[in-house]
Amino acid sequence: MIHCKPKSSTYFALGLIVVTLVGGLIYTLNHFATQRTFGLLIYLFSTVLLTLVILLLLVKMMAAYKFISAGKGIIITQLPLRNQTKKYLLNQVLVWDEEQIIANKREFKQLTIVFDDKSSFSISNHEHINYDDFVKYIQKSLSKKKAPLKKKP
Repeated sequence: MIHCKPKSSTYFALGLIVVTLVGGLIYTLNHFATQRTFGLLIYLFSTVLLTLVILLLLVKMMAAYKFISAGKGIIITQLPLRNQTKKYLLNQVLVWDEEQIIANKREFKQLTIVFDDKSSFSISNHEHINYDDFVKYIQKSLSKKKAPLKKKP
């Protein structure tokens, strides 16, 4: 069985960013409550912006927290925050595709699998461990179900 789970280093880094942003929000609100040296619009703008960024990061972290396992002709998807686990046979996969993008001299890969119940599952090489092993298994087992190449204009 090949198990793809989120990288703890990614979540640690994102967690540090969220903690820093929460600290900045607390500092801004404390500064407003005690000193008020800036205009009201600056406090409103900064607190709204910090709150939105914090919420977006938390939603991104929660949405990306998923596990996928494959082996012995079965694919198991788990979304712990939804308390949802689904098992699929390999013949229940409609199509799969791997996108590769090079940005800042680093390669970003994302694998998307679509199942016959119209649900899909995506994992990436920067956020999940054992990504390459999982892609090799999918390429070997489901080579005929790979999405056709997209033509560039």
